[in-house]
Amino acid sequence: MLAQLPPGIRSRQINNGNGLNVHILEAGYEQPGRECVLLLHGFPELAFSWRKVMLPLARAGYHVVAPDQRGYGMTEGGDARYDGDISQYGFLNLVRDALGLVFALGYDAVAAVVGHDIGSPVAGTCALTRPDVFRSVALMSAPYPGPASYRFDGQNGAYAAAQLHADLAALTPPRLHYQRYFCQPDANAHMLACEQGLHDFLRAYFHMKSADWAGNQPAPLASASAEDLASMPTYYIMEQSRTIAETVAAEMPSQAQVEACNWLSDAELAVYAAIFADTGLQGGLQCYRSLGSAAAQAEMLLFAGRQITVPSCFISGASDWGTYQSPGALELMQRRVCTDMRSVDLVAGAGHWVEQEQPAVVAEKLLGFLASQAGSFGKKA
Repeated sequence: MLAQLPPGIRSRQINNGNGLNVHILEAGYEQPGRECVLLLHGFPELAFSWRKVMLPLARAGYHVVAPDQRGYGMTEGGDARYDGDISQYGFLNLVRDALGLVFALGYDAVAAVVGHDIGSPVAGTCALTRPDVFRSVALMSAPYPGPASYRFDGQNGAYAAAQLHADLAALTPPRLHYQRYFCQPDANAHMLACEQGLHDFLRAYFHMKSADWAGNQPAPLASASAEDLASMPTYYIMEQSRTIAETVAAEMPSQAQVEACNWLSDAELAVYAAIFADTGLQGGLQCYRSLGSAAAQAEMLLFAGRQITVPSCFISGASDWGTYQSPGALELMQRRVCTDMRSVDLVAGAGHWVEQEQPAVVAEKLLGFLASQAGSFGKKA
């Protein structure tokens, strides 16, 4: 991995006090007393995913830190067994991971926590539960819907999810939500041991969810019904008879397209393939399993009705279906969940991997967001 890191970014391990020896990448570490920006990646990604955003933020005067999250990459200590403890992947424990890392780095607060994909709800929960530490939040590619709400009509989240999955299965052909698929015991093996090989699976997966794939023409959905959700690409609402590897194999880019992909070279992709071949993907999948668990949803009820009051922003790719996969979530985030939403940017020329596809624009948007906040906070004690 180090061979693919730009000069100025270093790799090291740090104990976060919450059971992890966290692998981090950092830039702007040479000068003490800088404000810190914490970057949280999604699935199937790593701290490495932020490599092209880190240096512009560091040049602007920030200490930029990107960890491999629990269960991912070179971070040690997470239970990545399918039959292991998924409760440690609940959002509140992932907040503890981030909080412990911030303190271990010598800070009492950070200028911003930035989360992409499933890192977005982690970052959102950081700002929701500890606004004193996470002084602002940038949510990327996945609108943050806020904590679970109390229901007294019996129609809780588990009931609604079960009904949706039944409705999807009743379609012709039968369909399956990708998050449901990720919770299956053989999902990890399907990806690691797929016919095309892990490297080509990742290439097709990254390609199909990017702006390079012509099939990505996202738009708001009319409802969360099975019929409306099934209008999304098959990497979100899969055909029940196909694995995720088989799904994306049908859209494998040509060699010419691979060579033209300036945001993810084969050498950079090889970093992901080598690390996931060594560690597997189950650690990342555990978060999806926890997300749908009744215990995790009940835990978040402690914050029912609570809003994010620190400055916030949302950044996504204009070609990213993730913005709309949960109908109404984008509007809910702006209208109720975040009380100080500074900006919503849909970046042209980017799909789901916006921080990799358009890193210069993302860095510019993040720096503008940080500049909109008066004062200085979160320096090392």
